[in-house]
Amino acid sequence: MKQPIIRLQSVNLHYASVAYKERSLKTLLSRAFHRGAPRFTVQDVHALKNITLEIKGGERVGLLGHNGAGKSTFLKTVAGLYPVSSGHVQVEGEIRSLFDLSMGFEPDATGRENILYRGLLLGLSPTFMRSKVAEIIDFAGLGEFIDYPIKTYSAGMQVRLAFAISTAVGGDILLLDEVIGAGDANFMTKARQRIASLIERAEILVLASHDFNALKSLCVRGVVFHHGEIVFDGSINEALIEYKKVNEMKDVL
Repeated sequence: MKQPIIRLQSVNLHYASVAYKERSLKTLLSRAFHRGAPRFTVQDVHALKNITLEIKGGERVGLLGHNGAGKSTFLKTVAGLYPVSSGHVQVEGEIRSLFDLSMGFEPDATGRENILYRGLLLGLSPTFMRSKVAEIIDFAGLGEFIDYPIKTYSAGMQVRLAFAISTAVGGDILLLDEVIGAGDANFMTKARQRIASLIERAEILVLASHDFNALKSLCVRGVVFHHGEIVFDGSINEALIEYKKVNEMKDVL
C-alpha cells in the first residue's frame, strides 16, 4: 500500500472574474441609470501563486495567514474541489475534510435522506452509510427531527448533522479549516473528542487556523501564506513568529 502524500508542483489557481459579477435585476437597472459612469472591471483573482510543497505521511502541518491569504483555497485544492490553472497536484491516500459543512444538503429532503446523499458526495457507499445511520442520528442529537425536511432545521442543527456525517469515518489525510462551531457546550465537547480521534488516526493532518494554541499543540510544521504565496515553511514555532512579522508589515503598509 502506498504511503499517503500530498505533493504540489508549481501550482497556480485563478478565480475567474465572472464568478464575482452580479446578475441581479437590481444591478441591471443600476447600470441602465448610470451609463455615463466609469466602469469598474473585476479582474481574475490569482488565489494560489506558484505553490510547490510536499507533505509526507506522519506530518502534522499548520497553515497560517491572514484572511484571503490562500489557506482555505489550498485545502480545497488538495481536496480536489478546485481545478488548478497550471502545475501539478498529486494526492495519495483517502481524504477526509472538515470545511463547508453545509455543502451537499438537499433542503426538501429529510435529515435521514440527506445522510445518504451526503455520504455519496463523500465517496462512501450506500451500504456503508445505512450501517452508520443510527450512530449519526445519535451523535447529532436530532431525535425526531431526523425525519423532518432539512429546510426546517436551524443553522446549528444542520451543522451538527453535517459534522456527524462527515466524521462518521476517518481517512489517511485529514484537512481541517478553523475550529468548528457546532452547537451547544455538550455537543462541542463530543465534537472535539471526535476530531481528536480523527487526528490520532490520520497519517497526515493539515490544519488552517488562527488559533495559535491549537496550532502549537497539534502541529509540528508550519506553512505561512501571504497573498497566495508561501513565504515560510519550517517548524510551527518559527512559523508563528514569521506570521506575526508578515502581519506587522501588512499593518505598516
